[in-house]
Amino acid sequence: MLDLEDLRLIRAVGASRSLASAAQLLDLTPPAVTIRFQKMEERMNVRLAVRKSRGISLTDEGQRLYQEAMEILDRVEALPVRISGRQGEVEGTLRVVAPFGFGRKYVAQIVRELQRGHPKLEVKLHLSDSPLANASVADVVVHVGNLKSSSWVAFPLAQNDRFLCASPAYARRIRDMNHPSDLARYNCICLRENDEDVARWRFSPESDTKGKSIVIRANGKLSSNDGSVITEWALAGLGIVERSEWDVAGLLASGKLVRLLPEWHLPPAPVTALLPSRTGRSARQSIFLDVAKKFLDPPPWRKMK
Repeated sequence: MLDLEDLRLIRAVGASRSLASAAQLLDLTPPAVTIRFQKMEERMNVRLAVRKSRGISLTDEGQRLYQEAMEILDRVEALPVRISGRQGEVEGTLRVVAPFGFGRKYVAQIVRELQRGHPKLEVKLHLSDSPLANASVADVVVHVGNLKSSSWVAFPLAQNDRFLCASPAYARRIRDMNHPSDLARYNCICLRENDEDVARWRFSPESDTKGKSIVIRANGKLSSNDGSVITEWALAGLGIVERSEWDVAGLLASGKLVRLLPEWHLPPAPVTALLPSRTGRSARQSIFLDVAKKFLDPPPWRKMK
């Protein structure tokens, strides 16, 4: 028999596609998540996922359970609002913090849809290069990437991969690059986040037969703390970048950027909404989650392929 914590576990695994990332979403250790997941499979007597070197892939049974868990948890977590009779027109102020790039491109549209449906609701959207640093002023934090230890509760919104990219002109200059270690011969354009001195890129092979995961130190002449800046530099043919799928899917589809080392995968960067507490969720927070999930299902960047 499954309980709500089992459903939250499969929801986190389905959203992040790795047990380590799921552990971060649930504020648990990776070994604890692994043990809980194995016990859940034993109780159900079914294989829910296949472990691979680059993460975890849900089986058909796991995918069906993931979809059912999403629907059940959405209903359960919205119960306080429905029972209290606050599901009508929402008023008051909602403070949302989001990253600059993703906030401009997608969260701004989510807020627009939210306000159209609830014109009496005041929404204050604050964009930041470090959203969690501004979390003290937020009711909701939109986070992109793996979540480090945090007391906030994560609600998965959308899947999002990372790709290694360059302009077609720069890609034509590349010769015999078959392994991440070959990047040492080329200019890597680095995103410097959280005052990092060194940019490290972690790769996992598509097939277990191609070797183990590898971490390389990305070296280059250009770096910035702004993702849109390094994307523009890549478009100008100045080097190779590691970028989120949401940011470059359209550029890849149009041929303005090309993907490099497609048989090697970078860690995913799931999109999540962070709330201060699992209990006592306000109607304003619940409405934001509902609108955000609908807007991002399926992820708009995956319609561009």
